[in-house]
Amino acid sequence: MNETQTTSPVRIAANHAVTKRLGNWTTERRFQVRAHHGVAVLDLRSPHIPAGDIEIEIDLDHATTKLLVDDDAVIDDWDLQRAGRGRVKDAEAPKAPGGRRIVLTGHLRHSEIRVHRGGIAVLSAMFSREFLIDLRQAHKDGRNPTVADPAHTP
Repeated sequence: MNETQTTSPVRIAANHAVTKRLGNWTTERRFQVRAHHGVAVLDLRSPHIPAGDIEIEIDLDHATTKLLVDDDAVIDDWDLQRAGRGRVKDAEAPKAPGGRRIVLTGHLRHSEIRVHRGGIAVLSAMFSREFLIDLRQAHKDGRNPTVADPAHTP
């Protein structure tokens, strides 16, 4: 049996709310995101996520999902069904494949998925309440903050 089939996907809901998962928040590779009139932010840059494809099942209705990914990550949205003005915005998509593949499936209804890479991903994480909390705790513990860039952890 495949390892990804033995564990259930991590469920993230953002119904009429903003839900953020930043820094080193998971070690899973399978996610379900359901957002209705809300925003979900997923940080997928963590080195703690095992190698291999990341699978995200999406169900968005008048909502936005922001994915913070590495510079060379490849977004595969072939099986993503769009209705209305549903779209995937990835302005800085890598020219040559070679990085981690993120597979998007499910439904977009008048919604969008925004892909942030590199410095934009760092800024997206830094302009959050979670970053300030992590920064204060890191200062107390004498370590580097993990929300801004999860790859720079000891």
